[in-house]
Formats: sequence, C-alpha cells, structure tokens
Amino acid sequence: MPRPETVLLDNIAGPADLRKMAAKDLPLLAEELRCETIDNVAQTGGHLGAGLGVVELTVALHYVFDTPYDRLIWDVGHQSYPHKIITGRRGKMRSLRQAGGLSGFTKRSESEYDPFGAGHSSTSISAGLGMAMAEKLQAEQDREAGRTHKKRNIIAVIGDGAMSSGMAFEAMNNAGALDANLIVVLNDNDMSIAPPTGAMSAYLARLASAPAYLALRGHARALSRKLPKFFSDTARKTEEYARGFLTGGTLFEELGFYYIGPIDGHNLSHLLPVLKNVRDHSAGSGGQMPVLIHVVTKKGKGYPPAEEARDKYHGVSRFDVKTGEQVKAAANAPSYTRVFADSLVEEARRDEKIVAITAAMPGGTGLDHFAEYFPRRMFDVGIAEGHAVTFAAGLAAEGFKPFVAIYSTFLQRGYDQIVHDVSLQGLPVRFAIDRAGFVGADGATHAGSFDTGFLTALPGFVVAAPADNLELMHIVRTAAAYNDGPISFRYPRGEGEMLDLPRRGEILPIGKGRLMREGSRLALLSFGTLLHEALAAAEALTAEGISTTVADARFAKPLDEELIARLAREHEALISLEEGASNGFGAQVLQFLSRKGLLDAAPGRMGLKIRTLTLPDSYLQHGEQKQVMAQIGLSAAGIVATAKAVLKGEI
Repeated sequence: MPRPETVLLDNIAGPADLRKMAAKDLPLLAEELRCETIDNVAQTGGHLGAGLGVVELTVALHYVFDTPYDRLIWDVGHQSYPHKIITGRRGKMRSLRQAGGLSGFTKRSESEYDPFGAGHSSTSISAGLGMAMAEKLQAEQDREAGRTHKKRNIIAVIGDGAMSSGMAFEAMNNAGALDANLIVVLNDNDMSIAPPTGAMSAYLARLASAPAYLALRGHARALSRKLPKFFSDTARKTEEYARGFLTGGTLFEELGFYYIGPIDGHNLSHLLPVLKNVRDHSAGSGGQMPVLIHVVTKKGKGYPPAEEARDKYHGVSRFDVKTGEQVKAAANAPSYTRVFADSLVEEARRDEKIVAITAAMPGGTGLDHFAEYFPRRMFDVGIAEGHAVTFAAGLAAEGFKPFVAIYSTFLQRGYDQIVHDVSLQGLPVRFAIDRAGFVGADGATHAGSFDTGFLTALPGFVVAAPADNLELMHIVRTAAAYNDGPISFRYPRGEGEMLDLPRRGEILPIGKGRLMREGSRLALLSFGTLLHEALAAAEALTAEGISTTVADARFAKPLDEELIARLAREHEALISLEEGASNGFGAQVLQFLSRKGLLDAAPGRMGLKIRTLTLPDSYLQHGEQKQVMAQIGLSAAGIVATAKAVLKGEI
C-alpha cells in the first residue's frame, strides 16, 4: 500500500513546530499521526494498540507543554510511538526494535524528549515525583542565589492497568504528602495488556459512568462553582469533568491529589483547555497540591482490526494495513509457552490442588489456555508481581500447589517476596519463568538475564532449566510432584525443538543431569536450551580431532556434583554454557569445583582449564535473536572458537 498523505505532519520536525499550529488543525494532524503510526508498525511490528489510543493525548501534551524543558514521562513506554514520531524520530521509525535502531520504549540515550527510560510498568509517578522535587529544590536554590528560574512542569502519563501496581500508589501517597508540583495523567482505556482485573478498574469504570451524573447535573454545577475559578471554567466546557465530583470525593483526592475528570481523551477541544488551565495554574502558583487528570481513551482507536481484536493489537508482528492480517512465519514446533501451558493442564487434570497465577500476562504466559479448562483455578492478579508471589505463598501454606507463570524480567519486581515470603519459609511455590535469556526485539528492559543468579543465591531453592520442549514437560511434572520447597524452571520465548511429545512428562530426579555424548579431552556443560548449540559444537570439534563430551546439567541448584566432578577429573578443559548473567550457573559450578579442590593441580595431572560462557556484563540492546547470540559467542561457532582458544592456552 502507498504511504498515507501527511500534509500537516510533514511540516513537524519537532514539538516547537507543533506549537505554532492553530488549534483547529490539530484533529487533522492527529489523524495523520495515527495513520503514520499504523503504517510504520505494519512494517516493523511492535506495540500498536496502546499508541493508537493516545494519539490525541500525545498531540495535546506536546502542544500545551514546553517539551523537552517540561518533562513528559510515559509509563512503560510502549505507547510512545506517536510521541517518537513528533519528537524528531519520524525518519528512523522503520528501524524500530531492530539492531542499531529505535527502541520500542522510551530511552534517555535516544532523545532529550525521553527524560526517563521505561519498559516495566508503574514507575512514572515515582520518577516524576523525584523530578518535581528536583525542580522545587532548584527553584529554591536559584531564588536564594538571586538567579532567574523558569518554572518546569512534570507530567507523568500512566495507564489504568499500571495503576494496579502498588508502586504507583506508594508514589501517589508520597506526592500528596509533599504537595508536589506534579501532573499525573491517568490514561483509562479499561485495558492494559489483557482485560482489566481487580477493584481499581471497576472503580474507574464507576467514575466514568456514574448514573447519578444525569440526575444530579444541577448539583454538580453548584458544586463546581465552589471550586477555584480555573477549574470551574474548565468544568463548564467539559461535561465529563463534573462526573468525578459526584462521588463525594475520590480515592485520588484522599491521596492528596486534585482530581479532574473523566475527560474524553480523543476530543482535543476537551483536552486542550483542561491541560492549559492546569499548566497556567501551576505556573502562577508558588506551591500547590499535585493534580490527576483522568482521561478516557480507547486502545486501538481509529484502526478497526485493532479495535475489534481481543488484545487490541497490543503487540503485533508485521501486518497488512488493509486487512490487519499479521505476517507470521509458520511454526515448525510448538512454542515453549504452549508446551508449558499444555503440560500444566495435563497435571491439573490429575491434581485438583494445582492452581496457576499470573500478573496481567495470561496470554503471554499461556495461562489463558489453562483458564479455558480451569477458570476457577487461574488467578490474574494484575500488574502486581510482588503480590502474585505472596498470594502464591498463601496458597502453598494451605496445601495448594501454585504455579506462578511470569516473565523473567518481571520476576525481578517480586524478589523481596520470593526471599521473605517463599524461600525463608520453605514454601513449595513453583515459578515458571518465561522469556528467560535474550529476548530479541524487546531489548534490555525485557531481557531475562538475572533469574538464575538471584534464585541460586537462596537456600533451599531448586533452580532448573529444560534443554528443549520435551524436557520442559518433564520439569512441569517434576515441579507438580515436588513439595519440599520452592522450585523454578526457566525457558525462552519462541519455538522449541521438533520432537515427538508424549501426553505427559516424566518425574526427574532433583539435582541430576545427563550425559548426552562422551569424549575425552573437552567437556561442554550446558544449562538450558544452549544444549543444542553445544551438541553442534561438539560435532564440529570432534571432526577436527578434539574429542568432546556434552552434558546437560538440568539443574543449577542443587548441582549434579557427581557428574561435574567426573567431568573435571576426566577432561583437560571444561566450559559451562548458559543464557544468563555471569553470576548464575557457571558461578555455581566454579564455587563447587573450588570448594572440592577440583581446580587444583595434582600429582600427574595439571589443573583444570575452565571457562564460563554467559551473557556479557552489559545490557544487550534489541536485535535479531540468532545474530546477537552469535555476536556474543553463544552459538555453535562461538563455542568452537572458545574451546580451541582454551585448549591452546590463548584465553
């Protein structure tokens, strides 16, 4: 399809150009921006629905506020594509989520218009409050020094789904106590990634649709007359504003915020006067309470395929703009996520104590499939990972068998609860860690690099990683049968191996690995799905005369000490392999070998040459999976190169 005409957008090099436009032209600009967003994501894939829902809001915010001097913070950042387009990055949008290209989220190093990086949810209010306090302190210091100070506005845009996180409420509570000059825009689209769950979404829905509004309209007008003039002026222009006051005070007001809304987030004639009044009030006030503007939007707005889809095209591959049909490569094997879900369903059929928990990611973790069979035994707790962990601990304490299915990167958000509420009490919570390792286009914010390291540090924790989809079936059954404490197992995104899969997995002995092939000079010890790269490397090395053993560790904790000791004693060199950070499986192996003296030289035997291949000690940026793994040496060719260098004494 030809690219859409963008007559107005073509004249926008940045927000300064936007602010020169007449307000009456902004709705047309918004439509061009929406079309441009659709056209770009159709070519690159990425997050679409969230961005389409905030097109008018994006235009209004940049039109009213003096960005980048005024700080505009997008929570999560996946809705920031329209923001990127009108902040000087339009020409690079076709590089989105590709190696060397634009990030799929906001990123400080990418643009001065991204004052705070994001990728995980519910951070914007905390960051905004910190900036607001920095602004307040700077103003005081300038005043004391006799320097001129220009007032800076801080605006945080957060979705209703992100409001289910405790961190957002912690920040709001603190902001109200500090009387911060902070503007929070609540983007209420009734959906974060999955359909909303919990009392917060219901509360917002009640605010937006209170039946009392029509009957008590006159009372609302009378109430608004008692408010400061700049708010009551706005209320007369936007009916939506009055609704929020009919409840006799909102939760946000109790937290110390001045609440305005709900406002139609797709109507610029409603958005602009409210934003201007809030801006002008802030500029003319020496100190005031923080403000929350409740904006109601529609995820996927303006693109029928997105509006009609269940997930509102939250995350998409490349697609045909005309039909909305996504271009997806034919699957050669079931994904790890699907194998996990099918295996958990099979175990749950046999054990009524098995329950499943996710934190706002039922589709991404496969638990939507589990819910089709056991809706009463699947719990989506919202974007609340810490709560998910302790909720699971409570279930485990009462004899149930909870499986917490969560992305590795998001499990980080519940670490204190893992330590204090699960590990310390020895509760048998099962952690199914999806998206472990490098995650391709989602980049550094979503990489699953650290789970092995932070879980093996905990006493009594079983930490496993299946080498393929069949092994994943085995570990799911093993976890279901294991009741002696917490257990985790990690697996990557994407397809598994082409294997014939049984109906049900087998129970594995805890802490026991397996030999895949035997050699005599070099040993490759793999943890997780790098096993198949290790086997390919062994074939190549053996062909060159380097006899190579390959073992699958299966467990990083407890280690198969007998197997590892044998590998150390019977080989000149040992290389451990893992798709994780440097304090993980390899570190466990090194500590064991050191503790047992197996690194030392002995009579008639030289010391063991050992190396650990891990992810590098840096945050890997987005890029194509195989290409990046090859660049960092975690491919068959990279393993071969490392092995040769070790044996030659070059490294």
